[in-house]
Amino acid sequence: MAYRLNNKEYYNNRELSWLRFNYRVIEEAADPNNPLLEKLKFLAITSSNLDEFFMVRVAGLKDQVKMNYHEPDTKTQMTPGEQLEGISELNRENSAVQYDYFHRLMAELETYDIYLKRPYELPEHLQDELEEIFDTEIFPSLTPLGIDAYRPFPKLMNKKINIFINLSNELGEQAAIVQLPTVIRRYYELEDAGRTYIVLAEDIIEAHINKLFKGYRIDRTFPFRITRNADLTIHEEGAADLLIEIERFLKERTKGAAVRLEIDISRNDTINGSFLRNELGLYEQDVYKFHGPLDLTFLFGLTASLGDRFPHLTYPPFTPQEPKFLSGANIYDKALKEDIFFHHPFESFQPIVEFMREAAENPDVLAIKQTLYRVSSDSPIIEALKRAAENGKQVTVLVELKARFDEENNVQWAKELEDAGCHVIYGMHYLKTHSKITLVVKRVGKKLVRYVHLGTGNYNDSTAKLYTDMGIVTTDEDIGNDAINFFNYLSGYSLKPDYESLYVAPFDIRDLFAEYIDKEIELHRMHGKGYIFAKMNSLTDKKIINKLMQASQEGVKVDLVIRGICCLKSGIEGVSDNIRVISIVGRFLEHSRIYYFHHNGEEKMFLSSADMMTRNMIKRVEILFPIKSTAILEEIKSINRLYLMDNIKARVQKPDGTYEYVDNEHEPNSAQVELMRRAERSGREQLVQKENQLLLKVKDRFKRRK
Repeated sequence: MAYRLNNKEYYNNRELSWLRFNYRVIEEAADPNNPLLEKLKFLAITSSNLDEFFMVRVAGLKDQVKMNYHEPDTKTQMTPGEQLEGISELNRENSAVQYDYFHRLMAELETYDIYLKRPYELPEHLQDELEEIFDTEIFPSLTPLGIDAYRPFPKLMNKKINIFINLSNELGEQAAIVQLPTVIRRYYELEDAGRTYIVLAEDIIEAHINKLFKGYRIDRTFPFRITRNADLTIHEEGAADLLIEIERFLKERTKGAAVRLEIDISRNDTINGSFLRNELGLYEQDVYKFHGPLDLTFLFGLTASLGDRFPHLTYPPFTPQEPKFLSGANIYDKALKEDIFFHHPFESFQPIVEFMREAAENPDVLAIKQTLYRVSSDSPIIEALKRAAENGKQVTVLVELKARFDEENNVQWAKELEDAGCHVIYGMHYLKTHSKITLVVKRVGKKLVRYVHLGTGNYNDSTAKLYTDMGIVTTDEDIGNDAINFFNYLSGYSLKPDYESLYVAPFDIRDLFAEYIDKEIELHRMHGKGYIFAKMNSLTDKKIINKLMQASQEGVKVDLVIRGICCLKSGIEGVSDNIRVISIVGRFLEHSRIYYFHHNGEEKMFLSSADMMTRNMIKRVEILFPIKSTAILEEIKSINRLYLMDNIKARVQKPDGTYEYVDNEHEPNSAQVELMRRAERSGREQLVQKENQLLLKVKDRFKRRK
C-alpha cells in the first residue's frame, strides 16, 4: 500500500504544539470543576512552564538564527525564524487569556474579602504600616543602579523582577534600575477589619522609590523581567570530572543571553521598552507587555497561604492508599510469589521508601543499585542509600548530573552519597540516564534473589503525590539478569548487553515500537481487530508518527493519550482518521507511559520511562519493561479505559491540531476522580480484611485458652 505521509499539513510543529498544551493548562483556570484557589494555581503552573520553555526551546531557536542556521524542521518545514514568529503570535494569544482569567479570579477572591491592591488604594493607616515595612524590611536590601557612561547597563539576573526608573533634575534626564532582592518576600499580607489585603513587593518599592533617589524627580517607573538562555552546552568531552564541569556550567548559565523581556504596562500602556530591548539585544517579537503583575508564580505561595484559611476553595483532601497488589504484605515476601503493581499518587509511594529502608537495614541484603534523575529536597531515598553504605552494603548509584534544572541539587546529592561510602557514577557521555530502576540483591535461604523495581516516574516522594506514575517490583529471573547487566554496563566498560526482557534506549525502544506497529498491521490484515493504545507525555518522533499513520491507513484503531506535545495530526481523512488523540490536564500531572499492542489477542503491554520522542529514544538511556503478570495487565487495561471515557478533563485533538473538550454520551466521568475513588474503595476493603484477620487471631487465641 502506498502511504500518504509527506505533506507538512499532516504534522504539528513541536513548539506550537507545546504552546497549545500550555493553553490547556490556562483553560483549567476557567473550569467550574476546579475550586477557586486551584484555578489560580493553574495560572502559576502556566507561568512556570513558560519560563522553562523560553529558557530552553526558544533560546535554542534563537541560537540557530544567530548562527545563520535556516534549515526547516523535518515535519512542518518551518525554519527557526518562522517558528519564533509563530511562537510570538500564539503565546501572545495565550497570555491575553491568562491575564484575563487572572483578573476575573482576583475579582472573585474579593467575595471572600481578599483584595490585591496597590499601596495608594489601601486605608491610610495601612499605608503607614506598609511604609514601615518598606523602611525596615525592604529598603536596606535595595541597590539603585544608575545607567550612564560610568555605570554601564547592569547584568540582571534571570527571571528576577526589576523596576525601571526614568528620573530627572536640573542637569537633565537619567535612567536607573532597582532589582527586587531574593531575600525579600514577593508579596505582603495585611489584615484590617476582617479583610485581607495582598500587596506586591514591586508595588511597595515603586510607592517609595523617591527614598532611593533623593534630589531627583521620579518621572516614570515600571516593572520588567528578563528571561535568559539556560540551554548552554556542557563540555563533556575532555572533562576530568563531570561534577566539576557541571558546577562551572551552573555559574555560566546565569549569564546566558536574554531571550524574552516582560513589561508590566498596567500603570502606563504607552511604555514600549525600546531602551531595554536595545540594551538586551532583543527584537520586538521578544517583548511581552501585560496589564498585570509579572511572574504569576507568586500565586503558588499565595494559594498555599490562603488554602490553610479557606480549605473549601481547594481540592478536597486525598490520601494515597495502600497499593492494591501489595495488600499490606511485606514487599520482599510478596515479590517472591508474584509481581507487585503500584499506581501513584492514587496508591502510596511509601512502600517504595520502605523497600529502600528495609534494604538498607536488612543484614541479608548484599547490594543496592539505583538510578536517580530527580529527587526531593529532603529525600528518604537518599537517606536509605547512605544508611545502606554505612551498614557495609555495596551501594552503586547513578546520579544524573545533567537533569535539567536539577543539576545543582544532584551535584549536592552526589557529594553526600560519596561521603557516605556509596559508589557514585554520573551517567554516560552525551546521554542522559532517565531510566527509573532499582536492583536489590538479597540472600533468601541458600540463594541470592534479585529484586527489581522499575517505574515510569522519579524516585521522588514529593512529586509522587502530584504525578500519575506506575511501577512494578518483580523477582523475575530474566528481568533480574537484565538489571545486573544494565548496571554493569553503566558502571564499567563493555559493549551494550543483549537483554532478555528489557528494552533499553538509545535505539532499542524505537526499534521495538516500529517492529510492533508493523506486526499489528500484519495481524490486522489477517484477522482484523488491530488496536494500539499509547499513553505518554509527548509524541514527536517522525519515524514512529509515520508508522502510526500507516497503521491507521491499514484500518488499525489507535488511541493516544498524550498530555503535552503531539506532532501527529489525528482525524485527517485517509491519513490518520483511525487515530484518536486525547489530552488530559487535571488535578494530577499525567506522567505514566503505557504502550499496548493487541496482536490478535496475544497482548503485549509495556511501561516505560520514555516518551515517543526522538530525544528519549536516541539521546537518553531509557528502559521499556514488559508487564508479564496477567492480573497487572488487566488492571492497567481497566485504567486505560477510564482515560478513554473521560469527558470532564479530556480534550480531543481536531484535524487542524487544536483541541476541544470531549463531548460524548457517557455519564460524566473524570478518570483521575474515579481512580481516587477506586483507591479509596480498595483501601477500605483492605482495612476490613485486616480487621477480620485480627478478629480471627483473637478468636483463635481465645479458643486455645479454653
